[in-house]
Amino acid sequence: MAKSLVIVESPAKAKTIEKFLGKSHYTVKASVGHVRDLPKSQLGVDIENNFEPSYIVIRGRTPLLNELKKEAAAAKTVYLATDPDREGEAISWHIAKALNIPSDSPCRVEFNEITKTAVTNGIEHPRTIDINKVDAQQARRVLDRLVGYKLSPLLWSKIKPGLSAGRVQSVAVRLIVDRENEIKNFIPREFWTITATLEDNSKIRFTCKFYGKNGKKLEPATEEETNAILAELKNAPFIIKSVKHGNKLRRPYAPFTTSTLQQDASKKLGFTTKRTMMIAQGLYEGVKVSSSETVGLITYMRTDSTRISADALSMARDHILNTYGDEYLPDKPNFFASKKNAQDAHEAIRPTYLKYTPDSIKSYLTADQYKLYKLIYSRFVASQMTPANYDTMAAEILCWDYNFRASFTKLVFSGWKAVYNDNVEEEDIIAAIPPLKEGDICKVISIDPKQNFTAPPARFTEASLVKTLEELGIGRPSTYAPTITTIIARRYVAKENKNLYVTELGEVVNRIMKENFPSIVDLQFTANMEYLLDSVGEGLTPWKTIVRNFYPDLMEAVEEAQR
Repeated sequence: MAKSLVIVESPAKAKTIEKFLGKSHYTVKASVGHVRDLPKSQLGVDIENNFEPSYIVIRGRTPLLNELKKEAAAAKTVYLATDPDREGEAISWHIAKALNIPSDSPCRVEFNEITKTAVTNGIEHPRTIDINKVDAQQARRVLDRLVGYKLSPLLWSKIKPGLSAGRVQSVAVRLIVDRENEIKNFIPREFWTITATLEDNSKIRFTCKFYGKNGKKLEPATEEETNAILAELKNAPFIIKSVKHGNKLRRPYAPFTTSTLQQDASKKLGFTTKRTMMIAQGLYEGVKVSSSETVGLITYMRTDSTRISADALSMARDHILNTYGDEYLPDKPNFFASKKNAQDAHEAIRPTYLKYTPDSIKSYLTADQYKLYKLIYSRFVASQMTPANYDTMAAEILCWDYNFRASFTKLVFSGWKAVYNDNVEEEDIIAAIPPLKEGDICKVISIDPKQNFTAPPARFTEASLVKTLEELGIGRPSTYAPTITTIIARRYVAKENKNLYVTELGEVVNRIMKENFPSIVDLQFTANMEYLLDSVGEGLTPWKTIVRNFYPDLMEAVEEAQR
């Protein structure tokens, strides 16, 4: 009996899916990514023929494609189960073209997680290829090709061969250059702080900070001003003017998106964006969790959504109730708003099964897989837990006309923080709040002045650059890691102790780009282009219209730069 053929992108994914579907009825093969692309040796876009792309089989892929054609010819049905995003849709479209699969064939299979239930459900509900998603990817590829192949030769002639320009990478370099210029031009400002260590009537010591005079904020700018204040404070009584008790709740973080996962993995694990995505890809495609069982441990890792499915919410709530107790379970599920420009095509990144706790399968994971899986697992569980609860107290202290302030925070219920360490150093977390009362006179232990200077903006790290690109609407989840990898590989940017520094080459390239192609490195223009690409994906704008409108201005700038 003829078997059905399922084509995926990676061999690891193929092995996992074949185990779920069974070898007796399905053959699962990997395309190993794209099988067709624009040629490297030429532009590959027919400008005169309405920007029609000329795709060719990628060098070295012909034997693989011939094998897929042979398998498809003998198969009962062909299913294309590439990744559930625009690039995955485009890969399926290219495979369908190469295998002569009709455009109206329900051959496309999609699933957000590689579990037996999700894969089986996907196979049972195939659809036609979404040409709008394909066109959005074609538009991005053609725009990037036009920018790269028209601008790069100019950089070769002006600077040196081998350089490249790109829509998103050039903007990323500009952000780093602009930050470097801010740092260079920064003029530090001197200011002084005064901290008093006091002892209350119960012999408990605490610190308070100088605020101002007569209730108005005052920040001494020089040592002379500070010494004048200190002279008046000498031997003066410190009296509690007011005490305010309160309560503060801190809600949990949303489950991870691509951007927030890359940021957290950088801060907590020291992973680069590229390393994070490679490890996450492996966790998604399938990991052996016992001697006989392979399972995709996380959902799809390229997403900008914080949405969670109803089944996943139910799974999380059951796990929290059984593991931590009802005081850690909110009355209703927690929901989180996604960014306003989010595509929201997939769920947030989460574990597929909570029964596979990180520690229970640690022996089957590499050290890096364990660290990242634990981060994803704990963040997801914590996202559905009750808030952390704090008692707070704010005290105002008078010394003559001068105002000092003290604040105290005590964690009284950990809530989600019992599961997830957010690495936020909350100010003045203490074991007990001192029993201060209005009118109390405190004993002065010490008064300590300190000279300070305002600091320049921090250099970008991979984490903060990803955060900024996302906030500006530049690039999409699938582009952050490749963009950063490219600008480092091109030596436009150097990395040292997590910080990104622009190189001399990067500064020169950025200057030429800003002088000759201001729109390409314009933040708003690039963000608007992402919005237009989204509109193509939604079927609202023909992709060639965007390219047609973009190209004349690009060529005018190229010709002017050449002159």
